[in-house]
Amino acid sequence: MKQLIECVPNFSEGRNLEIIKQITDVIEKSEGVKLLDIDPGYSTNRTVVTFVGTPDEVVEAAFQVIKKAQEVIDMRQHHGDHPRFGATDVCPLVPVANITMEETVEYARKLAKMVGNELGIPIYCYEKAAFEEKRRNLANCRRGEYEGLKDKLVNPEWKPDFGPTQFNDSVAKSGATAISARDFLIAVNFNLNTTSTRRANAIAFDTREQGRPKREGNPITGKIMKDEQGNNIMLPGTLKGTKAIGWFIEEYGIAQVSMNITDTTATPLHIAFEEVRKKAEERGIRVTGTEIVGLVPKKALIDAGYYFLQKQQRSLGIDENEVMKIAVKSMGLDDLKPFEPSEKVIEYLLDKEQTSKKLANMTCAGFANETASESPAPGGGSIAAYMGALGAALGTMVANLSSHKPGWDEHWEEFSNYAVQGQKLKDELLWLVDEDTRSFNLIMNAMGLPKGTDEEKATRKKAMEEATKYAIAIPFRTVQRAFEVFDLCEMMIEKGNPNSVTDAGVGILCAKAAVTGAYLNVRINATGLEDKAYAEEITAKAKDYVEKALIKEKKLMQRVEEMIG
Repeated sequence: MKQLIECVPNFSEGRNLEIIKQITDVIEKSEGVKLLDIDPGYSTNRTVVTFVGTPDEVVEAAFQVIKKAQEVIDMRQHHGDHPRFGATDVCPLVPVANITMEETVEYARKLAKMVGNELGIPIYCYEKAAFEEKRRNLANCRRGEYEGLKDKLVNPEWKPDFGPTQFNDSVAKSGATAISARDFLIAVNFNLNTTSTRRANAIAFDTREQGRPKREGNPITGKIMKDEQGNNIMLPGTLKGTKAIGWFIEEYGIAQVSMNITDTTATPLHIAFEEVRKKAEERGIRVTGTEIVGLVPKKALIDAGYYFLQKQQRSLGIDENEVMKIAVKSMGLDDLKPFEPSEKVIEYLLDKEQTSKKLANMTCAGFANETASESPAPGGGSIAAYMGALGAALGTMVANLSSHKPGWDEHWEEFSNYAVQGQKLKDELLWLVDEDTRSFNLIMNAMGLPKGTDEEKATRKKAMEEATKYAIAIPFRTVQRAFEVFDLCEMMIEKGNPNSVTDAGVGILCAKAAVTGAYLNVRINATGLEDKAYAEEITAKAKDYVEKALIKEKKLMQRVEEMIG
């Protein structure tokens, strides 16, 4: 499996589009990485860029883009609302797939050493890549910002981890860079219906994990209390794993609570939104919306959508796109500008090129026409999986109608659970639509392997056997998942909205067609298998499902007839 790392460099330029393009062009021209997002901010004068790729390629691309930023950004001329101390202010690496945090730390430190030694930029390693505890916190590393960098470099306690310790002409231009390995961080701004930075800061202090300094007497103007070591005594905020400040954004003409959620398990996005909203209301202020900076994991928005659906006592068993819409509208993600999940959700961006090619994403007419063409795929296996998906969709529809039926409010959660089950079945069967065609293509690819020598023949034979086994396993999985549709539709026939009993009945017919159709594919593919024992075993299992399906179909269709009367 391919290892993937995400890199999210923040550059101290958010206004000059020509400079931003020079920087991002470096990433777009780099091998082995994909540019996912460019998010400039005028008031902050800062651009957050996101790209992803294999580890060595990400490190090389990051090095080259930091080098370009060093060339085109002059920190001596920089002013903006966001804390900063370098042209490339921060450059975190984030493990995405099949790579550990420990491995990512090593890549971050490798990048830090390259940049410090070869480009002559002072480097501070923070978060998981930090060499000492006090440097784990980015705020500590960046304290004093660019204006305090000259003094910081000569302070033995803040000697850079890599790179020069003198504030020479090159460093005066580039500033310093903080490099890290960290978990996925959600950078989010909560929009307020006020222009008061002081009030925005108060809400930030209420909620962020660090909280605010404890004071004697008056909580605002009183003397800050110290512990025995002389450190400020803090009153913790309400949200674990968060950092936040308040600021005024001239571009929008509003104040915001700007928050980094560094532990999304401890504080999911929707919980942060709700808590900021609550603390704002206590101060007579309203949260008007939310601004995601950079990208966000799909789970964060799906969890938010489910949370708000539950608050409304509505079924959670709706399509993923609809769940996304609930999340967007509930948190006001489109308050300041349009929010397109396809452009902001990391999984959607990674899958964007493949999504347009999927059979399951075709129109009904397009899929029918593709099936009718002279191409052998999609064939019966894909159609069987699609029939199963339609059966699951019909059962889910009845569950959702029942969940929202007037007078059945006390049963909404029960039917919501059925709808969630149905959505999962539908989604897996839709995946099997494309996977059945892909398994057929694997056989065709194996058949095309050379067979001139004995070694080539042996390699081809082994590839054919493995591809054929997979081409049997996929329709067998369709048999299994489609059989589960019977249980869903049976529950809807017996418990669901009686006005929709025929919809559940059609779902039963779809399930029968899916099970029997997929079984035919198991049989035909098994004939080409060398491993006869495996072929006989899996064919017998599939046939058993068919026999049970025929019994269920007859029984349940009789029940539908009775209910129609």
